[in-house]
Amino acid sequence: MKEKKVPMRKCIGCGEMKPKRELVRVVKAPDTKNENGEITERGELSLDLIGKKPGRGAYVCKNSECFEKAVKAKRFERAFKGQIPQSIFDGIKEELKGFE
Repeated sequence: MKEKKVPMRKCIGCGEMKPKRELVRVVKAPDTKNENGEITERGELSLDLIGKKPGRGAYVCKNSECFEKAVKAKRFERAFKGQIPQSIFDGIKEELKGFE
């Protein structure tokens, strides 16, 4: 019988390749635009616990240490191509503490 392939993802905090189920996806929702193509509302950053939310995603380990490394090195800003306020990181960090 053929073995199932395990999807691997890279943690943006520690840089290790791990199975997708061991990581948490942080997702930036798509921007909303008006009929002229101008951005009216920026997409929100949140944790994607089921892995199905639409938008750009980045994976991080389920511990706050890796999350802090990613924030300090500005890897989320690079992954999502824009500035992210510290208040959003604080909210995500509190949600992430529930997994430890």
